[in-house]
This record gives sequence, structure tokens and C-alpha cells, in this order.
Amino acid sequence: MTEQIPVERLTFTLFGLLTEAFESVHGIFLDKGTSLFETLADISAEEASRATSGRCATLAAQVNHVRFYIDVLEEYMLGTRTEHADWASSWQVGAVTAAEWEGLKARLRESYTRVRATMEGFDSWDDDGRVGGAFAIVVHTAHHLGEIRQMLCGIRP
Repeated sequence: MTEQIPVERLTFTLFGLLTEAFESVHGIFLDKGTSLFETLADISAEEASRATSGRCATLAAQVNHVRFYIDVLEEYMLGTRTEHADWASSWQVGAVTAAEWEGLKARLRESYTRVRATMEGFDSWDDDGRVGGAFAIVVHTAHHLGEIRQMLCGIRP
């Protein structure tokens, strides 16, 4: 016998995880004040321009990659993307000016806001691409949030 999970339970949990990963911590899996947008708020363009080693991407590239991933996964969830994404291109961000850094953060927030609205508007979650894509965004973002926070340990005294 297959047991069904009510859609409301799935979406309540999903949107709670998204809120925590991106906006504000409610004690699900992060420490207070460590969501992505909270973490990025006080990072300067100079800090965002630095990499922790010659083989690592800049912090700005991390942010651009998360934004790119969200955009691509939304297309997969909507069924509008059929070709493979050029993931390498999302990492091609070096030093940024203050204006460029603010622009990267703004585009990330716009992508997050848009994909969240897309997910909130789904009339059905009976689709592997939607469920898998939504949770992949949470997991992928949490991974890169951890990388960003670790990078800050090496960038800041």
C-alpha cells in the first residue's frame, strides 16, 4: 500500500527550508543570522572579489553560480529547458566593483523571488521535475552558503 503525503505538508516544509536557506533562520538547519541574504548583506565588493586560493572561484562567482542554478532549475521545473546548461560560464566572475557586487546580489534576490513565486503557483506537485528541482535548489544553495561562509573565514581576519 502506498501512503500519500499531503501536498500542504510537502509545500509547508519546502517553503520553510527555502525561507531559512535564503531569507531568515527559523531554527530548521541554520544558526541565527546565517541565511544566504543575511550572510551576503555585509560582504564588501573587495571581499566578494577575493578567492581563498588560486584554484578557487571568487565569492562573487559563488553568488553568480547560485543565481544561475536557480534560473536553470526553474526552467527544468517548468519544462522549458531541454538543453544542458553551461555551468562553467556561471563561475566566470572575478573582481567586482561595488555596483557590480550589488547587481549580483540583486539578481540573486530577483531569481529567488521569481522561482519561489513560480513554485507557490504550481497547481500540482505531481511531477518529478518540480519536486526534485525544488529540493535541489534548497540543497544546492545550502552547499554554496556553507562554501561562502567558509571562504569568509579565510578572507576576513
